[in-house]
This record gives sequence, structure tokens and C-alpha cells, in this order.
Amino acid sequence: MGHVSTSRFLLLICLICAGFTPLFSQDDDPVVDVTPLTPAYQTEDLGWWDATLLGLVEGITEYLPISSTGHLILTNAVLNLDSTDPVLDAQGNPMITHDGEVVTLKAAADAYAIVIQAGAILAVVLLYWSRIWQAVLGVLGLSPNGRLLARNLIVAFMPAAVLGLLLDDWIESMLFAPLPIAIALIAGGILMLGVESWRKKQPPQEENVTDLHTLGIRQCLFIGFLQCFAMWPGTSRSMMTIVGGYLAGLCPARAAEFSFLLGLITLSAAAGYKAVSSGPELFMAIELGPILLGILVAFVSAALAVKWLVSYLTRHGLAIFAWYRFALAALVLFILVR
Repeated sequence: MGHVSTSRFLLLICLICAGFTPLFSQDDDPVVDVTPLTPAYQTEDLGWWDATLLGLVEGITEYLPISSTGHLILTNAVLNLDSTDPVLDAQGNPMITHDGEVVTLKAAADAYAIVIQAGAILAVVLLYWSRIWQAVLGVLGLSPNGRLLARNLIVAFMPAAVLGLLLDDWIESMLFAPLPIAIALIAGGILMLGVESWRKKQPPQEENVTDLHTLGIRQCLFIGFLQCFAMWPGTSRSMMTIVGGYLAGLCPARAAEFSFLLGLITLSAAAGYKAVSSGPELFMAIELGPILLGILVAFVSAALAVKWLVSYLTRHGLAIFAWYRFALAALVLFILVR
């Protein structure tokens, strides 16, 4: 891990701590081993400390409405993992994929940011296995409510499945940068404050009035199209689907639950696609050990974040996350104009 300036270090601390302070205690400073691959040229690499930090950021932010992809891109920038220089092998030669593409650290780190979502996926499987099993029984024709739940999740997933394949390359080339992320953070914060203000003016409702399987196809499509806006890093898939759940009539706890289950499908598809499409870059530039460590850290931290978020949303709503987004965007913009 390369030299980190004071401003970048401040952004790193903000990324880790401000988004979810209840989970953290003070850690010892890491010992970082920076070893040049050849005497003539030194390249960055993604090591054990980077993997731990990225796994922690992924797990905490994946299901919070503050954009995990945006946080991971910013963290990559802070850790100097966004270099477009070729990654060198032990002989100092650029690594080349079977397709003739030069492997860069940025390409590998971007792919890694998607693949470690597997840890967050496993966390939802563990916490919501009964709902998932209900949907499985529904697909097998053994649970009417489970069949409706499975239908709703598939319908909500379809818009992102289509647009994601069409826009993936354009999004990565145009929007995976700090300035677009800052803009999305601000826009998302404004949206959340507006929706929270609207929700508080609605008459109180019981949590069991609208359940996940009682949503209609139009409501699920609406939530699915809102999820597509989260392809812009910094927007937050969780935020858009929770907001969509609010507007569809779900209470905060149910909206969060639908967001988690929909994310299980969406993230699995994204992680699988990225592993296949960018696997060569990932496994040539990053060792298997850090990949598995990042997934494990993401799993543990995501499980804790999910449990906390459901409880917090029920009591307080989305407003605190909007203000966090404004603060992070302001810090990013400050660093960019320096």
C-alpha cells in the first residue's frame, strides 16, 4: 500500500467510521509491507491489509443506504489501488490475459470490489434463510405465499438484469470516479430527506398490513426500476429499494427486508458476472488468500450491519444517512479541489 496523504487518510477514516460507528473500536495501526517487484519498477498490489479494509467497507455499507460501490471506489483511491499502470509479474513484465488485455491494478481492484459482495450475500442467506426457504418452496409449488414472494423478487430484479448488461461497460468508464460519486451522494441524500418527510405525514400503519408477498407486479416493477438508478456509484441500491418499498406501502422493516432479499439476487448476478468477465484480471493481480479474507470480513460485518439497520430504521428512519452522505460528499469535493 503506497503513501497516503493527510487528506486521503482523513477520507479513509470517514469511510470506515462515520457510516456505522456502533460496530467499531479502535484498531492498532497496520504494518504494511511494500516490496517492489523489480529493482527498476515498483507497482502497488492489493495485500492482506487492503483486503481486510475493503471487506469491512463492503460489509458495512452494502445494505446501508450510503452506497457500497461508491465507498469501495473511494477507498481504492485512498489506498492508491486505482492505478492504471500495468501490473508486473516477477520478471517485471506486464501481465496479459488470454484475451490479450493488459492487467491493471484498477481493473483488478474494481472486480475485487464486486466479487467480495459474496460475503454480504452469505450474510443475508444466514439471517433470512426462512424467507428464502419459503420462496424456494413456492417455486416448487409447496407454498402459495412463497410463490408470490419469489415472483415479486424476480419481477423486481428484471429491470436491473437487462439494463445492467447493456450499460455495464459505459458505467465503469464514465461513473467510477470520485466526482460522479459525490454528485450521486448529494442527490441521494436530498431524495431520502424528501421521502422521509413524506412518510412521516402518512397515517400510521401496522407492520403486517402490506407484506412482501402481497405486493403487486406493478409495485415490484417500480422498485426494480428504482434499483436501476443505483448503477450510478454513490446512489446506493439499498437506498433506492428501501425508498421504493416505502412508496409501495411497506413499513421500514419490511422495506429493508425486501431490499435485502432483492439484493441477494442482484448481488449474486453482479458478482457472478464480474467473476466470469474479469476473473483473469482479478486472479492474476490478486492472490487467492486476500480474496477469501475480504469475503469473510464482508460476511461478518454485513451480518452485523443488517441486524442494526432494521432496528434503526424502525425507530428513526433514513434521515441520518442523508446527512452522512452530504458530509462525505463535501469531504470528497474538498479533496478534489485542493
